[in-house]
Amino acid sequence: MKNCHEYDDIIDLPHHTSKTHPRMTLYDRAAQFSPFAALSGYEAAVDETARQTEPWNPLEEDKKEELDNRLRAIMQHPEKESVTITFFRPDEKKEGGSYVTVRGTVKKIDLYTRTLRLMDGTQIDIDRIVEIAE
Repeated sequence: MKNCHEYDDIIDLPHHTSKTHPRMTLYDRAAQFSPFAALSGYEAAVDETARQTEPWNPLEEDKKEELDNRLRAIMQHPEKESVTITFFRPDEKKEGGSYVTVRGTVKKIDLYTRTLRLMDGTQIDIDRIVEIAE
């Protein structure tokens, strides 16, 4: 009699069981078929795109001159005066940034690197300062 199906010759053989690898639990087998994040990072990319930034608005000349005078006054005695500084912090990932206000005591003004450092370690780009108040 001729085989009716292609695998009739092996259909009744015993199932192979490995002598070196233990059988996988039903829980582990089910985990192979559980849903996964096919688009990993997609949610973060959507959130980043939706995040708002503000544009940088350069100062007018008279405001720049006023800030320069204020910086010169602070340079005379930087560590004696607590100030509130508002500056523009460029965003690292997209165009624009945000305006940040910090309060502290000036530690150092470096005209070579055009930075101002506060006692708490905050470093501010002098060219991004929009306001200095006491």
